[in-house]
Amino acid sequence: MKILICNAGSTSLKFKLWEMPEYAVLAEGKVERVGSARGIFSYKSAKGAISRDGLDVPDYTAGIGLFLDALSKGELRAVDALAEIAAVGYKTVLSKDHYGVHELTEDVLDGMRAYFSVAPAHNGPYLEAISVFRKLLPEVKQIGVFETNFHRTIPEERRVFPIPYEWTQKYGIRRMGYHGASHGWIAERLKQYRRVVSCHLGGSASLCAILDGRSVDNSFGFSLQMGIPHASRTGDVDAYIVPYLLAQGLTLEEIYDGLGKNGGLKGISGTSGDMRDIEEAIAKGSERAELAMGVFVTHVLRYIGAYAMELGGLDAVAFTGGIGENSAELRRRVLSGMAHMGVTIDEESNRSGSGERLVSAPGSKIDAWVIPANEEYMVVRETYRKFV
Repeated sequence: MKILICNAGSTSLKFKLWEMPEYAVLAEGKVERVGSARGIFSYKSAKGAISRDGLDVPDYTAGIGLFLDALSKGELRAVDALAEIAAVGYKTVLSKDHYGVHELTEDVLDGMRAYFSVAPAHNGPYLEAISVFRKLLPEVKQIGVFETNFHRTIPEERRVFPIPYEWTQKYGIRRMGYHGASHGWIAERLKQYRRVVSCHLGGSASLCAILDGRSVDNSFGFSLQMGIPHASRTGDVDAYIVPYLLAQGLTLEEIYDGLGKNGGLKGISGTSGDMRDIEEAIAKGSERAELAMGVFVTHVLRYIGAYAMELGGLDAVAFTGGIGENSAELRRRVLSGMAHMGVTIDEESNRSGSGERLVSAPGSKIDAWVIPANEEYMVVRETYRKFV
């Protein structure tokens, strides 16, 4: 059975075609700069690879068309006909009243639209991509593996916010939990441990408390705005900042831009939200970049400490995501902050190792791992399970 996985971003599309249940990747592609005349398209299959730039990719229809043409036509094709594809699966984020794995019926899509304001940067691109695939492949099943799926096991007392309870009941405001595919992968890779904190650190970042392989807390809240700082989103801030800034003369749009587009690591550092840029600025003596790193580490440690209490101790901590996997300095600072818990670092493995590995030293009371993210695997598996 052939299953196509689509990961939709605001200006990018990523694709992987899998043969199931073998978990064999037959082809993959990426379209960057969607919405411009400077688009970039890359594609590879067992027959070879291509890369083209300077393409006119005005919308998702054009971007998806590039991949489907390469997939089914020409010398590098991986299928003889698009009819061979049994399903398209998506790493969807949020749909009202639909928190698991669902065929993307009109009812489920209505739920995504209802929560558009909660996750606009995510639901918008996915709704558009799904719409295009429904038109181009009308007979193919569309499956949403929602990011909330892994977090359905979080206890209610950790879901409910201390707001008037009727708001919880009437509007469904509660901790949803996101990055479920990533944290679920960590739970599987570290199933030998009972108490784990998974740190998905990237442009969007979150921590998850895992007990016996199940999510029991997540740093995201009702929206993806909450938790530790992100690249350009603030994470946890005092809600009363909003009315205060309104009283100072800022507009609501300016405040939302500050909280969601110009906050986080970008807002503090004054450089960008990219940890690579921040580390370069630190090396050049930037005090604001150093402050951004310090704030980020502080929030990561704060959540690790809280989750260690909730879990009744801690057996392992895992780093994944773009920052978690690639920033040795970030890992060093976080693990050094856990020294009082008995964590010792394997400096060589942390600094120069690669791939999945232990970065804690022998004898460390808590094991520390780097585990490359594999969200597509989790999405294709759950999509496949809808058929068997």
